[in-house]
Amino acid sequence: MFNTYTVKPFFDEMLKATGKPKDHYQKFYEMLHTFSADELKEKHETAQLSFLRQGITFTIYHNNIGAERTMPFDFVPIIIPPGDWETIEKGMVQRSEALNCFLHDVYNDQQIMKDGIIPKALVEDNPYYYANQVQGIKIPLNNHIFLAGIDLIRDENGKYLVLEDNLRNPSGMSYVYQNRYVMRQVYPEFFAKHSVQTLEHQMTYLYEAIMDHAPIGVDNPSAVLLTPGMFNSAYYDHVFLAQQMGLQLVEGRDLIVVKDIVYMKTIRGLEKVDIIYRRIDDDYLDPKAFRDDSTLGVSGLLEAYRKGNVAILNGIGNGVADDKAMYVYVPDMIRYYLKEEPIIDNVKTYRLEDRSQREWVLDHLHELVIKNVGASGGYDMLVGPHASSKEIEEFRQKILVTPHQYIAQPTIKLSRAPAYQGEEFYPCHVDLRVFVIRGAETHVFPGGLSRVALKKGSLVVNSSQGGGGKDTWVMKSGGLSSC
Repeated sequence: MFNTYTVKPFFDEMLKATGKPKDHYQKFYEMLHTFSADELKEKHETAQLSFLRQGITFTIYHNNIGAERTMPFDFVPIIIPPGDWETIEKGMVQRSEALNCFLHDVYNDQQIMKDGIIPKALVEDNPYYYANQVQGIKIPLNNHIFLAGIDLIRDENGKYLVLEDNLRNPSGMSYVYQNRYVMRQVYPEFFAKHSVQTLEHQMTYLYEAIMDHAPIGVDNPSAVLLTPGMFNSAYYDHVFLAQQMGLQLVEGRDLIVVKDIVYMKTIRGLEKVDIIYRRIDDDYLDPKAFRDDSTLGVSGLLEAYRKGNVAILNGIGNGVADDKAMYVYVPDMIRYYLKEEPIIDNVKTYRLEDRSQREWVLDHLHELVIKNVGASGGYDMLVGPHASSKEIEEFRQKILVTPHQYIAQPTIKLSRAPAYQGEEFYPCHVDLRVFVIRGAETHVFPGGLSRVALKKGSLVVNSSQGGGGKDTWVMKSGGLSSC
């Protein structure tokens, strides 16, 4: 099956440089070879149809026109041994705690700026910094980050690095469940031989963390999930989470603020709302406080939030901490707030408003990855080694005009894993989005969303750019799986 498969010069999740399976993949590798080519092809087609039948989709946009796609799925899982997972868990708890300390600081005492650890202008000029709206607000648990989605990669040596922090509205948890569901339905044979950490109780942790944010004096809080509506690219994610946690799924028009209290409109009249898990960007939350043309939010919501009558998760203004320019300083935040060294470090990053760094980067564009600090989903990004001379020149001009808008990173040899798309196994680049759930306690979701760049040779794993998903197995030490 792997006669034409090449490992070098990359780190492969499943195979050693010799082409033999790594120890934690041995059982999977052996079982894989019990299937015929026709059986594998049939199972692959069944898996893709399962996603289609369940309506598991996302929306991609091109020239402001949206088109729905089913999430491509690859059945070769990412298997993480217990020791590796322990390191990841500790690193994610550490990082999310430091980022929350930073958010609490910049919206209160701003000590990190006074001490010169982070340039004041980088915070105050950030478009996602909402000092006027939320400076000094007391929030439940002093917790700005209820749910973080932190993207990890592995380099050519297998070392884990943080690629990106998502602290506003991280999406993708529903796909983790559906990847596992389809895997168990179509490939049940694999689970009989592997001891994999279960996903069974994770929604309980998520629900309890939401309820931990009840405003002071509220003993039996009412929570809702606020969605922009069915045309949002992550709407399937919103529906799934609301259903699994038993929350009402509402749009802005379903809520009203009366005397600084938030209510949900029902056929039985108005019902008080204490906690809003929102999947709407800050700018659209309240037309009185942010964009006055927003039809997605709730008029008067910010004032209810300021007075402590409603909790909003994640916190307003989190974007100042997950901006790609601020990413450079997260290791410094860990040292400053926690007095610890980062357990999992950043990818080396160049800030282009620094003249000497910019000049070096402009001379090496063909070797580097250039990213817009405010963009996501793989948009407005240059992968130098794969770019044409014209594309490189276009980015050179962008950097010269607005250098503060871009960062540069080395083109890391992202780890790869086998992917099977109906005909053959071939190596594809992968990353892992780890979800950190923060309430009264912090819990790291076991595994996460493994994303795979299914286009041969592509480095971009985002679904909007042709990427797909894999199931992620965190191994237990002994016993059978109860996934």
